[in-house]
Amino acid sequence: MMQRLDLRGRSLSLRELREGLPRAQFDVDAALYSVEPICAEVRAGGGDALRDLAERYDGVCPPRLRVPDETLQVALGALDPDVRAALEISIARARMVHRDQARRDTTTTVSDGGTVTERWIPVDRVGLYVPGGRAVYPSSVVMNVVPAQIAGVGSLAVASPPQKENTGALAGYPHPTVLAACALLGVDEVYAMGGAQAIAGFAYGFTDGADVCEPVSLVTGPGNIYVAAAKRLLKGRIGIDAEAGPTEIAVLADASADPELVAADLISQAEHDPLAASVLVTDSPELADAVSLAVERRAAATKHSERVCEALRGPQSAIVLVDDIEQGLAVVNAYAAEHLEVMTRDAASVAAQVRNAGAIFVGSFAPVSLGDYAAGSNHVLPTGGCACHSSGLSVQSFLRGVHVVDYTEAALAEVAPYVVTLAQAEDLPAHGEAVTARFESVGER
Repeated sequence: MMQRLDLRGRSLSLRELREGLPRAQFDVDAALYSVEPICAEVRAGGGDALRDLAERYDGVCPPRLRVPDETLQVALGALDPDVRAALEISIARARMVHRDQARRDTTTTVSDGGTVTERWIPVDRVGLYVPGGRAVYPSSVVMNVVPAQIAGVGSLAVASPPQKENTGALAGYPHPTVLAACALLGVDEVYAMGGAQAIAGFAYGFTDGADVCEPVSLVTGPGNIYVAAAKRLLKGRIGIDAEAGPTEIAVLADASADPELVAADLISQAEHDPLAASVLVTDSPELADAVSLAVERRAAATKHSERVCEALRGPQSAIVLVDDIEQGLAVVNAYAAEHLEVMTRDAASVAAQVRNAGAIFVGSFAPVSLGDYAAGSNHVLPTGGCACHSSGLSVQSFLRGVHVVDYTEAALAEVAPYVVTLAQAEDLPAHGEAVTARFESVGER
């Protein structure tokens, strides 16, 4: 089912690895042509445009764009007790991990009377996007909301697509489990809007009758290619976390790995999307053969078999054979997967040598699914190789470092000659004069 890529006996450069490894085709530029008129429509038409777009793309027009408080409580009251317990565990563990990410102001004394303080200031207002297409993602509510709350964001709003399948008090609103997760987290500003139009709604703000959605400064959360395109289009007006592409799993494994577990994990990510990438990197041909057989059997039996098989047969998925784990590390570092599992002998030691991955899962008892829901880590992660330069969502994503410079007259006088010299070297004499003016007598000014 999965293609094979044999790198044994080959010494490849980083460029050759990046160009040769399987990757989903995800053309955000092409999607821009579709989202530009949508965003323009929202900017001009506000709430009316968002309602029209919901009916056009989601097949239902919400009674209100902002979900009423009582509707959130209805959803929470109807939540399955087991699902509620699972969400509460997920929230508790996420809070434990993200609390330890909190940043503290630091002050450096540069000279006697001269200090620079780095203050960490939360973004004033954020929009958190929760997808609602092939699957329901209350876990994404947790992953977006918890770090924003711990960062101290004063105003946050959640958007998720309206669901035409909803009935009764929930008709025309987002999925009830998503609404219940918002209620559990104390989020009361929730909007029934999805896709590119939701990103535009957050960026421009809108009114809908008596409801007002103020523009946000930052939008976070995963979504489809149109959400990614809208983020690219509106970046600058808003900050964004990333342009999330199709999900990815890479597994670095040797002969000690259990092929059934490897197969189960590859299938778990293929379940998301026909474009999802599942990649096994191994120095064991025997493991590769065993995983292939297990994947065939398990993929045929799983609920979303058609979607899974399409993803595993796609050009973005493969079994990659390498000479040894050292070459395997070079491959996975070049690939920079969203999720990387290390299933080798001395897995912790091997994992410590990984430099590029959105999240690393060590050993046989840390599957990606654990991170998706209840490890305490965040599952909003860089895709498409962006893990070589970007991080997953965290408390830091919602903070800005601001330098506060505080110098006395004596401290400025001490460094003034150097400032003037550098200003003159750059042919910006007025910069130096802004310093020397402070030491002129009143009569000279």
